Amino acid sequence: MNDTLNNSDAMSFGGGGFGGLGNFGKSNAKVYVKSTEGIKFDDVAGEDEAKENLTEIVSYLKNPAKYKEIGATMPKGILLVGPPGTGKTMLAKAVAGEADVPFFSMSGSEFVEMFVGMGASKVRDLFKQAKEKAPCIVFIDEIDAIGKKRDGGNLGGNDEREQTLNQLLTEMDGFEGNTGVMILAATNRPESLDPALTRPGRFDRRVPVELPDLKGREDILKVHAKKVKTSDAIDYNKVARMASGSSGAELANIVNEAALRAVRDGRKAVTQADLEESIEVVIAGYQKKNAIMTDHEKMVVSYHEIGHALVAAKQTNSAPVTKITIIPRTSGALGYTMQVDEGNHYLMTKEELENKIATLTGGRAAEEVVFGDVTTGASNDIEQATKIARQMIARFGMSDFDMVAFETVTNQYLGGDASLAASSDTQRKIDEEVVALVKKQHQKAINILNENKDKLHELAKFLYLNETITGEQFMEILNKKD
Repeated sequence: MNDTLNNSDAMSFGGGGFGGLGNFGKSNAKVYVKSTEGIKFDDVAGEDEAKENLTEIVSYLKNPAKYKEIGATMPKGILLVGPPGTGKTMLAKAVAGEADVPFFSMSGSEFVEMFVGMGASKVRDLFKQAKEKAPCIVFIDEIDAIGKKRDGGNLGGNDEREQTLNQLLTEMDGFEGNTGVMILAATNRPESLDPALTRPGRFDRRVPVELPDLKGREDILKVHAKKVKTSDAIDYNKVARMASGSSGAELANIVNEAALRAVRDGRKAVTQADLEESIEVVIAGYQKKNAIMTDHEKMVVSYHEIGHALVAAKQTNSAPVTKITIIPRTSGALGYTMQVDEGNHYLMTKEELENKIATLTGGRAAEEVVFGDVTTGASNDIEQATKIARQMIARFGMSDFDMVAFETVTNQYLGGDASLAASSDTQRKIDEEVVALVKKQHQKAINILNENKDKLHELAKFLYLNETITGEQFMEILNKKD
């Protein structure tokens, strides 16, 4: 952020004290003053609901009288939750840019000190400064560093983090009212926070800052594309569809990678091809120029990738194929098939999930159908197919177990670790059902490829010779009458 640091008493500390450690109890919060170059809500795209929630806070800080007139009180604290890279910190900076009030910014880890009680002292000092400057905003980034659930595991000793949390709870809702001090906090681990912190009266409002949808991704790409020189003929909608599941930070990275590629190629502007290639760089890594595959390996990879694409195309509910390539990547992939959904996809039926498993087994199935042998190339496919099958049975109730969930997900914003809670007998049955489900879809993929063997050979030969095949070329060959 280009805002200037202000408020010397927030930044300079008294010397002396315990061995020259007089600074320890002081808050080292950064205080931002209004700047013409600060981030505004217009600079934050793709998070319309979150912006709407925070616009109300800005409105209250600018004109509290109209809220008091009707008897409404604003939330004490607002918790921004979501995956990494979705723009939680940026939204907090945008609130600072929009509101004409001081903005104190601190990270949760900055409260943690070597000496017990120093973190609590920093909290007191921060709120003392904030009350003097009220109305103002206090922003605590990564609050889970100090706000984790308390337990009795410290064996009677003084726990520095627990004391810091207790002080924060007291400051937020103690006997003294914090009139005019609005607290914003960001975390991607909301389930680990202490219930006393998330109750009404403390963090009253939870604002989800989720991964952007299709329109959100398109808007974010346009915001970042303004910072680089681009050609006129860019289809942002297509790029946004290809970048499905990307966060705001990843989309910014995609635009930057495209600009770097344009410079490498000696061009003055970013093109559609640059953006599409940069998505592949982010997903699969750079092209491995020095990877030399034998002719047989290249042929196996060609059939493997066409196997995926052909099984996907022959199933009604599979996403259309956009690109297939057998150029090795730095991620270790020897080739990949890119599928892109036409729009936002929030729900998946049992049939769609089964089709997805069949598509994942299509590569291995093609190796079996053509070469009568299998390779190690399907390891990632096997992993993903097993994961989907297990989720269907243990989490989504799509089996004979009916609507019983054996699997629970923790850390949903940080990879979503799953833990299984079932008896050993039930676990064995789940394993059996997972195997049966994947086997059935694997057989379906083999049947599809056997029925379309001529097209499998024709497409694989084309891919072997050209190394890359677009979705249009793939469909043209597939639909061509012999």
